[in-house]
Amino acid sequence: MPRQGRILFARYPVHIVHRGVNRCAIFAGEGDHAFYLGLLQEFLPSAECELHAYVLMTNHVHLLLTPRHERSAARLMKAVAQRHAQRCNRLWKRTGPLWEGRFKSSLVHSDIHAVNCHRYIEENPVRAGMVRHAAEYRWSSFRANAMGFPCPFLTEHEAVRALHEDPVERRIAYRSLFDSPQPEVEIQRFRVALLGGLPVGPEEFIEQLTARMGRRTARRNRQAAIA
Repeated sequence: MPRQGRILFARYPVHIVHRGVNRCAIFAGEGDHAFYLGLLQEFLPSAECELHAYVLMTNHVHLLLTPRHERSAARLMKAVAQRHAQRCNRLWKRTGPLWEGRFKSSLVHSDIHAVNCHRYIEENPVRAGMVRHAAEYRWSSFRANAMGFPCPFLTEHEAVRALHEDPVERRIAYRSLFDSPQPEVEIQRFRVALLGGLPVGPEEFIEQLTARMGRRTARRNRQAAIA
């Protein structure tokens, strides 16, 4: 059976996860994390993508980005994955694929769902028990989005800008979202969507995509297995 094509459209935010093959480590030290972020900074302009949120975990990455063209996200992920794998294979003296294969993706509606996706991504290290708060984890976009740390390749999403017109108050409002754990229903919504390549958003958004794709884009009732 042929695999189902991804739901990717120009200028629609997309949540992406890319995992190491057999859940193997893709980052072994700070140099690996820094190199991957450097690749994002290098290839985001040429791929014509805007990156809003990210987290680099031990064996996978999460990104929230907006592609300017339908193929932009795929171009970005291919370029970054290839260069990162080449470096890891050379330094770690390994052979074979580093990445699991195709990245998983889920379109995200540009409203509170996009803000919730920021939370889902940046709280990943907390849920994994690596840190007590997102601010303690160096390799995510939280410090840029919530605390104003410089990040030249990050673009503030319109849903985050809508939190407050003043940048200082906006960061305060953003940080307040992390005062308590993200509700489990939101976590499961993003996990199930990634697993099935399905969109996240209000019903009218889902219906719009269904009509545009000419196939089912509603959530299926299945067990999620993505962190």
